[in-house]
Amino acid sequence: MAFKGKGRAVNREELAEVFGVSLNTVSTWVRNGCPFDQRGRQGKPWQFNTRDVSEWLRDQARIEAESDAPLDEFALKLRKLAAETAQAELDLAVARKQVAPIDEFERARALENATVRANVMNVPSRVVSQLIGETDEGRFKEVLSAELVQALESAADAEIELEEEDEDDADGN
Repeated sequence: MAFKGKGRAVNREELAEVFGVSLNTVSTWVRNGCPFDQRGRQGKPWQFNTRDVSEWLRDQARIEAESDAPLDEFALKLRKLAAETAQAELDLAVARKQVAPIDEFERARALENATVRANVMNVPSRVVSQLIGETDEGRFKEVLSAELVQALESAADAEIELEEEDEDDADGN
């Protein structure tokens, strides 16, 4: 579905900023056929329409994705090297304990959420005796705010310990 808006007129620097790329990338786009409204020259800046560029980029991505031309040997070697590098960086991050498996992260988040919930749900029982007979709205807010802050800080300070799964459980045996 095509974008129905008009886009925005921008210069080279603004185009690079909008799409989060370098000026060299914008130059490469122009060499490869990127549409522009005005060619830059002395005293006249380049002018692009963001909608037109966005559509052109989308078309380029579609053409590249649909291309069934085989990659040359150099491109394949570069892809393999990039994949090996990414794997080595991931292995290093795992060894440094900078990453965790998704299921472990999800279990930790669930335990954190349960701790926060339990602490917040205990607030009414802790404040009821302080607020019996109280009619001052400001005092109510003060006591409740203090208790909620304490509950959240307590949850933040809680040590979340994940139990190690047995190898048999992890394998589904």
